[in-house]
Amino acid sequence: MRQRRIKMEGQRSVYHCMTRIVGDDFLLDEERAKEVLRKQIWNVSGFCGVEVLTYCIMSNHFHILVRTPYDDEVKALSDTEILQRAGCIYSPEKVSFLRDRFNEGGDIRRNFRANLLSRMGDVSLFMKELKQRFSIWYNRTHRRRGTLWGDRFKSVLVQDDPFALMTVAAYIDLNPVRAGLISDPAEYRYCGYGEAMGGSKRARRGISSLTDPKEVWSSVIEKYRVVVFGKGYARDARTHDCGVDIEKARRILNEGGRVTRSEALRCRVRYFSDGAVLGSKEFVQKYFESHRERFGVKRRDGPRQMKGTDWGDLTCIRDLRREVFG
Repeated sequence: MRQRRIKMEGQRSVYHCMTRIVGDDFLLDEERAKEVLRKQIWNVSGFCGVEVLTYCIMSNHFHILVRTPYDDEVKALSDTEILQRAGCIYSPEKVSFLRDRFNEGGDIRRNFRANLLSRMGDVSLFMKELKQRFSIWYNRTHRRRGTLWGDRFKSVLVQDDPFALMTVAAYIDLNPVRAGLISDPAEYRYCGYGEAMGGSKRARRGISSLTDPKEVWSSVIEKYRVVVFGKGYARDARTHDCGVDIEKARRILNEGGRVTRSEALRCRVRYFSDGAVLGSKEFVQKYFESHRERFGVKRRDGPRQMKGTDWGDLTCIRDLRREVFG
């Protein structure tokens, strides 16, 4: 029996979501597929009203960090705002059809409005819409049948705090570095950081929202690069190596040592995919206390220490039964 997804229902929340291609096949290897998925991420986020903080598209999976709105914000949308959102994913002809239905009023308007609103605001609805729309495009384009994605997407509830957000975002943007494709994620078109460094205003808004959207971009990116590359980073990121030797990192851990945080982020860290809830001790404990029924009767508290490096005050709610680095 699969477990219920960990979510903060109806509240403004942040999630790190990951999903893989069925069989781990490299179906996203071609540039066109990555580009279509990149555009659909922004289009579907515009429809659902889910804020994209950063993302990364690889050849057999993708990661995305999103912030969902309060339920009340979605319910309060006007007809005009709903139709504007519909324009993010539908043709002008379809939007015109919806506008006509809204103008009819009565039960017809209420039914169409309710149907559109029922697909907005929630992280599961966002991922469902995105994965379905991309699957339809991919299968039609490649004359393919059957499911495109593997198991249901994974998600981790992340504390909406600058340190937690920037750490998880850096882990996401460093995916192509871990894969040995590049040394600086700014060189990778299909991640939020690379798109932001290429001048995209919406990608820059996402990175800025990790800290303070009102802060000037030069200040935001300076702070973020410190998280990505570590303190005292070289401005010429090409001086950094691609990835980190995972076996070496494991050996250091087995000997009771630690790697630096910037080195750890260049490994696959299972806390970010399997930790379930990630944030400060207070944040994780609060979730544990408010969802006590999800945990065994012998469990006394929520926070679990994250091993492998100095993660600051970050903790998670789930003990790892596998190695930290994978």
